[in-house]
Amino acid sequence: MLITAARLLTEPDAEYVMDGAVLVRGGAVVAVGPRSEVEALAGPGEERTEFPGGTLLPGLMDAHVHLCFDASADPVTALQERDDEELLADMRARAAQLLGSGVTTIRDLGDRNGLVLRLAREIANGTAAGPHIISAGTPATPPGGHCHFLGGEVAGTEEIRALVARNAAAGAEVVKVMETGGGLTKGSVPIWENQFTADELAELVAAARAAGLPVAAHAHGTEGIAAAVAAGVDTLEHCTWMAPGNRVDLREDVLRRIVEDGIRVCVTVSPNWRMLPQVFGAERIEPMFAAIRRMAEAGVRLVAGTDAGVQRTGFAGSLAGSLTFYEHLGVPARRVLAMATTEAAEALGIADRAGRIAPGYRADLLVVDGDPVESVGALASVQAVFASGERCAVGA
Repeated sequence: MLITAARLLTEPDAEYVMDGAVLVRGGAVVAVGPRSEVEALAGPGEERTEFPGGTLLPGLMDAHVHLCFDASADPVTALQERDDEELLADMRARAAQLLGSGVTTIRDLGDRNGLVLRLAREIANGTAAGPHIISAGTPATPPGGHCHFLGGEVAGTEEIRALVARNAAAGAEVVKVMETGGGLTKGSVPIWENQFTADELAELVAAARAAGLPVAAHAHGTEGIAAAVAAGVDTLEHCTWMAPGNRVDLREDVLRRIVEDGIRVCVTVSPNWRMLPQVFGAERIEPMFAAIRRMAEAGVRLVAGTDAGVQRTGFAGSLAGSLTFYEHLGVPARRVLAMATTEAAEALGIADRAGRIAPGYRADLLVVDGDPVESVGALASVQAVFASGERCAVGA
């Protein structure tokens, strides 16, 4: 297949190729560059798809979703009311929505009974439509802890090691640990409070390393962030620097360690970010926004994620809406695009095959109206999506 567009962006730091083209065969990119050069490599019977007014760029990545949740006001109750087969059917529809809005890769950081792993296999063999999935399987949490209803309750290092081994054997590609409390779980510890001891967290990281898997740490509280950094996790999820009394307490010494160690941070900004000051009060939200701005200024390697599935954060178009927040903070559009492509690919361990348009890479492609280098808001105007070279339904 030969795909041509008015503008071609092979990766966020590259210059536009005007009147560009991508040649795709067997689900991978064969050639990319100016149309006049790439078109000469196409066979006479090659399928051709043209987007004369569009911008062609790599497919987007959402590094933090939960397909098992329905984005309602009470996603936990909705989850508990569905049996596994009903829930899996719902998850197929949510995956299709993500793909239809230009998200060609996701990292799912916690589900029930390995359903996301089942869905990932369906998508891989072509029996379901959806993004490529990197799954954590069942997240680790203490008894009664945050998201305990997903089945990952562990007490002590032996149970921690056993859970990591089960997830790895089932096909998980990342280990998720709930290092602090979370707002989704009623009756658990406060959002800023640690859930695991330093020894338990170190044991989990060691078990993950032995299995060859990275660790993603859910960490809202400042002390939990510090503990996760000290334990050597690979990504920090949320990283809101919360302290008792819903205060924001960003510690510069911990921030320096995050930068020095190259730990990626997935802030999980809601696509409804503009409403947050009105809902929670500007006195609470503005310090959180300021902390994210400080991380960006300090050189933290931010990656894009939405927490899609939690309250009022849906799947269709949420990533594009979330990314506009970083422009609001003053982050350049090219860096924002990298958060959802090249930086995300590195954080997810797939930078050798996804995140840019290059020969040998998966043909995960997005075509939008407008110029996303001028403003990432253009990502919401989707013309076409391709996953491994297959054109997908837009707005599914």
